[in-house]
Amino acid sequence: MAYNGNQTLATTFIIVGFETVRETELFIFCLFLVMYVFTIGAHFLIIGLVAIDKRLHKPMYVFLANFSVAEIGYITATAPKMLDGLLTRNKEISHSACMVQFYCFFAFGATENCFLVVMGYDRYVAICQPLHYATMMAKRMSLGLTIAAWTSGLMAATSPALWIASLKFCYPNQIDHFFCDYAPLLKLSCEDTSKGEFTFTVVSWTIVMGCFFLTLMSYAFIIHSVLKIPSVEGQKKAFSTCASHLTVVSIFNGTIIYMYIRPSSTIRFTSDKVVSIFYSVVTPLMNPIIYCLRNKDVKKAVYTVLGNCGAS
Repeated sequence: MAYNGNQTLATTFIIVGFETVRETELFIFCLFLVMYVFTIGAHFLIIGLVAIDKRLHKPMYVFLANFSVAEIGYITATAPKMLDGLLTRNKEISHSACMVQFYCFFAFGATENCFLVVMGYDRYVAICQPLHYATMMAKRMSLGLTIAAWTSGLMAATSPALWIASLKFCYPNQIDHFFCDYAPLLKLSCEDTSKGEFTFTVVSWTIVMGCFFLTLMSYAFIIHSVLKIPSVEGQKKAFSTCASHLTVVSIFNGTIIYMYIRPSSTIRFTSDKVVSIFYSVVTPLMNPIIYCLRNKDVKKAVYTVLGNCGAS
């Protein structure tokens, strides 16, 4: 506890989470625990498959493995503390832990967005420049795109996180959310946050809408090239290679744009908790399912690993 004039400053926070009866809390805990464990397991499976199966040693799958690493960090930034609060009802979090959670959530989320752009570009080269794919997506280029995606994502969250960490927060110290999110933290601030809000809005628009626009550009060129294919069967085959990625882009960006690219006057914490659950817990669970179910190479790798395990 600290003092700022006549105001008492908060050095810890209480994450309100889901206020409901104990039986419902335990049900939500069990549900989210299963989802979290399955999500982590599925993403580690993808990473492992890409690492051990030579058929997946291609840029597309290397980017997918890195995307899975970002997803693991993304969901782990929020889920463990949420699960702890549901099980033990220990909803207190220190200022430093809250700031770390805030940074990790946005850093890994921004990194995911960057990898969606990179994966979209990979599909563009594969479909629109197939004869030059081996040259354009050589190991050096793939490594450069991977490093650029990680660097851009981790750096993008640095400025907003440092600004949030520099704010003074007053009592009551209750965060009306299940993790240290942007809008609930601003609500607790004792200071004028208008300048910082403008900066955060600019960063959010740049990352989210910029990545979304670049991905849409890739698909605009892809659609233009696919429509030139004379056979309907050829068009379906070309579109099928992009279906998984396009589905993930639509779901992830749709919810993120709703949450962060909108006027602050439209924020409603109760409904936002539901939407936040969708993009922070449900979407990371859906992504490996979408990629595995619609990707023949990944399914073959899974069957190979299962077959080897059964034979041994």
